[in-house]
Amino acid sequence: MRHALTAYRWELEKLTAQWRVRAVLGVAVAAPWLFVAVLRMQDAVPADTLFGRWVHLTGFAAPLVVLVFTTQYALPLAISLVAGDVFAAEDRYGTWKMLLTRSAGRGALFAGKALAAGTYTVVLVALLGLSSLAAGVVVLGHDPLVGLSGTLITAGTATGLVLAAWASVLPAALGFAALAMLCSVATRNGPAGIIVPTLVGLLMQLGSFVNGVDPLRRVLLTANFDAWHGLFTAHRFYQPLVTTGLVSATYLVACLGIGYLLLHRRDFAEG
Repeated sequence: MRHALTAYRWELEKLTAQWRVRAVLGVAVAAPWLFVAVLRMQDAVPADTLFGRWVHLTGFAAPLVVLVFTTQYALPLAISLVAGDVFAAEDRYGTWKMLLTRSAGRGALFAGKALAAGTYTVVLVALLGLSSLAAGVVVLGHDPLVGLSGTLITAGTATGLVLAAWASVLPAALGFAALAMLCSVATRNGPAGIIVPTLVGLLMQLGSFVNGVDPLRRVLLTANFDAWHGLFTAHRFYQPLVTTGLVSATYLVACLGIGYLLLHRRDFAEG
């Protein structure tokens, strides 16, 4: 455990020193403000998006619109930019042998890198959620939100529900991080570790739109991105959150387990 925590701290230092990580986290803070400002200046609204029709009436609709767009198009890519390269970077720079000559073993190194990628993922989602909520309230106001059942949700309750909606996508976000780490270990290639999980996310999104494949939807990692809808009904229901959370946990454990086995069995004497 001590070696794993040491590796974790070292990986965090490396991540925070990378311009790519700083750029992505900076965009996570700034992009929601730009998005909300553009919505404020336009007369049209994204009415075909959940809560999109209410963006000119209350700022609590804006972070939910940002959540929909982010999870559909951007979040897997933003996660993979770091998680998909966290192992492959050592192959690119030829530093595995140097790392393994230290006292920390493969298990500690794997745990440290996985924890660092997971921390980045949680911070990324938190920044997106908090920034979009702040931008919505500041730019568009804090009037009550109309829920999916047509009832008004007060500002205090809406704040908690918006934060809960963003927190609810963390299981799938961590699942994509684990998938990206698996690709990073398996391919030893940073671009592949970034591109493959992003494409998988897009294919899963497309699969969720196909009619007649309800059993398939339930086992898609992206199903967790829509499970928060039940929080905004008059009679809230949580079963989708539980079900998709378990599915995401399965992806997380499976990808990390396979990734660790591949790293554990790898012969670094041959490169």
